Amino acid sequence: MTTTSPDTIPLDDIVTLDATALSAAIKTKAVSCREVMSAHLARIEAVNGQVNAIVSLRDPAVLLAEADAADEDLARGHWRGPLHGFPHTVKDLAATKGLRTTLGSPLFKDNVPDTDALFVERLRAAGAILIGKTNVPEFGLGSHTYNPVFGTTRNAYDQRFSAGGSSGGAGAALALHMVPLADGSDFGGSLRNPAGWNGVFGLRPSQGRVPALPGPEGYLQQLGTDGPMARTVADLSLLLSVMSGYDSRAPLSIAQPPLPAALLEGDVAGQRIGWLGNFGGAVPVEDGILELGLSALGSLQQAGCVAEEASLDMAWDRIWACWLVWRHSLMAGRYRTTYENPEKRGLLKPEMIFEIEGGLGLTATALYDASETRTLLYQRFLALFERYDALALPSAQVFPFAQELDWPHAIAGTPMDTYHRWIEIMVPGSLSGCPVICVPAGFGGANNLPSGLQLIGRPGGDRELLKLAAAFEAVSRPKQRLPR
Repeated sequence: MTTTSPDTIPLDDIVTLDATALSAAIKTKAVSCREVMSAHLARIEAVNGQVNAIVSLRDPAVLLAEADAADEDLARGHWRGPLHGFPHTVKDLAATKGLRTTLGSPLFKDNVPDTDALFVERLRAAGAILIGKTNVPEFGLGSHTYNPVFGTTRNAYDQRFSAGGSSGGAGAALALHMVPLADGSDFGGSLRNPAGWNGVFGLRPSQGRVPALPGPEGYLQQLGTDGPMARTVADLSLLLSVMSGYDSRAPLSIAQPPLPAALLEGDVAGQRIGWLGNFGGAVPVEDGILELGLSALGSLQQAGCVAEEASLDMAWDRIWACWLVWRHSLMAGRYRTTYENPEKRGLLKPEMIFEIEGGLGLTATALYDASETRTLLYQRFLALFERYDALALPSAQVFPFAQELDWPHAIAGTPMDTYHRWIEIMVPGSLSGCPVICVPAGFGGANNLPSGLQLIGRPGGDRELLKLAAAFEAVSRPKQRLPR
């Protein structure tokens, strides 16, 4: 529920409040931070066992004490920021000072960082109280959240099925109101697919909008990015306002201040949407996926947008080959020394070994050719944006599959030759560096499960894309379809 009168909020409804309303209620002391923490901890106790979304949960007594300290700050007139007193779980790929960060791997099951990821610094500075982590696939590889440390995260709507990944824990926790907001990360769809499969919104921001601390690969961080997930577009904008903004420590950071949280209402009538579909049949999809995407696109048409078929006009094999080179090279660089240790190599999942070995055999020419292809793809996007305000396509090639499965090995009779081939529909958005938002498209497939619609915006056009998503939300009202 959404309320515009925080002073009348029933305490039992705290967990269903939009984050924007909750922030206002805390600031005006309509609810206390202790009440907010208690309500969310009770919700986690009630439902997390069904989906296994939140892991490494901290001691509730300690968390309630930290909530009391946040209340004491307010009593002294000190408001920490828009997330003051918010219970927050960070994706278990991001470093959290003093809080276990496992990457879902036995190699890191006892890893407790002594520093925070950059966006985690910003969450804390804005007042968030870190209560635990959200589950991920091992090393974040693949779009199904399972690992040998914590097990499998299940879909918020039907626990027999996958929650997606690698932000699967974030998507399920958010959809089931265990947290007000969630952070995700996206390399090849890791934020978009779980948003669609759990009926929430997820934004992959423009490259550099949400900077990351560089580490040894500071100039190579061009495919992965952190981003916000939320139950409403306004809440998405709120979290983006905290996560975004320039930082001199990150060499690829956009030299702009944070995007402020703002009202996103506005007339989108006349905006042109190019429907990419499954790229002219180049990408196999399950029956019902395209139909659901077109149905969701109808909500934008109801808002006054004009939609028509569009094409990237590029050979798909070239795009996929480019993707593999970038993916292989980054994984090989990051985990080569782990692979070279025989004992540690035995604890790596096969998908990671596939990535590393693919990277170790690459030549400088292959990297150059991949960069050339990626540049051409970017130019193709720019050409499309001369005609269209946004581009649309499904956020997944299949509906959520059985949670016991590792990944789909065939789609519509087409064998999948890699563990991530079944999410290749995400690849152009990642390679482009453009902002991409996943909006909840509705339900379909044999089991009537959720999936999403990707909307790709112009480079740097995050705010305009959020406004378009808000127009979609006003017509589609996906929050009313969240699980209870």
